Amino acid sequence: MDHRQLRKPDERLSMNRVGFCFLDRPSATKQLELVQKIEQLNYESAWVTETRLARDAFSVLGAFAAVTKRIQLCTGIVNSWTRGPALMAMTLATLDEMAPGRVVCGLGAYWDPLAWKQGIDRKKPVSQMREYLTIVRRLLMLEDHVTFEGEFVKVRDISLDLGHGATREPKNVKLYIGPTGPVMTELTGEIADGALLNGLLSAKYTREMVNQLNKGAVKGGRSFDTFERPQLINVSMSNDVAEARYTAKYLVTKYLGQQPHVGKASGLDPELLDRINQTMGGWPAKPGGIEDAMKLVSDEIADSLTISGTAKQIKDRTQEWMDAGISYPVILPLSENYDEIIEKLAPSEW
Repeated sequence: MDHRQLRKPDERLSMNRVGFCFLDRPSATKQLELVQKIEQLNYESAWVTETRLARDAFSVLGAFAAVTKRIQLCTGIVNSWTRGPALMAMTLATLDEMAPGRVVCGLGAYWDPLAWKQGIDRKKPVSQMREYLTIVRRLLMLEDHVTFEGEFVKVRDISLDLGHGATREPKNVKLYIGPTGPVMTELTGEIADGALLNGLLSAKYTREMVNQLNKGAVKGGRSFDTFERPQLINVSMSNDVAEARYTAKYLVTKYLGQQPHVGKASGLDPELLDRINQTMGGWPAKPGGIEDAMKLVSDEIADSLTISGTAKQIKDRTQEWMDAGISYPVILPLSENYDEIIEKLAPSEW
């Protein structure tokens, strides 16, 4: 199955769908300002992450709902372990009341050691995700008397009440999964409304993921043509390419040391990932640990997982991931020139 979108070498890339993702920065107040600019510049979607214990996504998205009218509001991602399915469904229904038809919930399987430090026994994540998404969806469809006795999810005779005065009709909330491994990726194609493909994955591995998504869609008897598969594209923008790459390499090193499954997915040497983790000191990193571990991460590794350089270089290299079969890029800035990135990578500028 070939997902490539062929174009002539000098043909200008057209990108009418672009998303934007907020990591743990800038401030929440600045994000409110930026999301309005993103909407004005016709971005497709605004995504908010929940990374480490920095900032929750739904508080920010609720504020986004109050200052926008069109743009999709998305979690990118929230985990399926710290919020029960009833609370998750209630939260999504509330957000949908504020931004009808604009809500996308990207769900993820979480990561250790953060899960372990909160007393969460994160086992059999694929089975847990299947149960969790199924029950959240049933609740959002406003089924009555939902009962389920699963291995991980247990609910008994519940349904969403909705707020006073809210129209009682199924909530139009899309449920995506943010997979990394092949089994979770196949499950995503089988049961989810779409996939938010992880950042820090090579274009080569992304192509393999798209094929796994298609395999899952076939298994679930679904059309893959309409299956959404945006991907986080981590960018560091500067006319000084070396400076931009340093910024990107810092984040790459941190993630490889904290979440080695991301690096393993893209074919990095497990022994190298272990050395990065040990040098960095795990999570949280020891003082100076990330800087020391950066010496183990080559420019080639950083460039395979992120894009550094000028706006033109970022646009040109984004085609690698588009050729791998994603629906559209979701720009995640690593450098802090947010306004410039938003303006130069807006859909009309491609």
